[in-house]
Amino acid sequence: TMKLLHKITFVLLVIGGLNWLLTAFDYDIIAKLFPRIIAKAIYVLVGLSAIYEVATHKTNCRACGPGGQMV
Repeated sequence: TMKLLHKITFVLLVIGGLNWLLTAFDYDIIAKLFPRIIAKAIYVLVGLSAIYEVATHKTNCRACGPGGQMV
């Protein structure tokens, strides 16, 4: 189940990152595609995904985890 949670959070972070890129060019795709309440829920899920990934990154990342190449 942790692998599934990691995949879900990764997808949400990609969606959030792409939305931030588009927002820099004055186009918020999430706000345009979804009603306000759903868009807000997506933003919350993206934020929670970021917190989860930061908290679990070292154990999930092959390069950063035990035996990895990065310090």
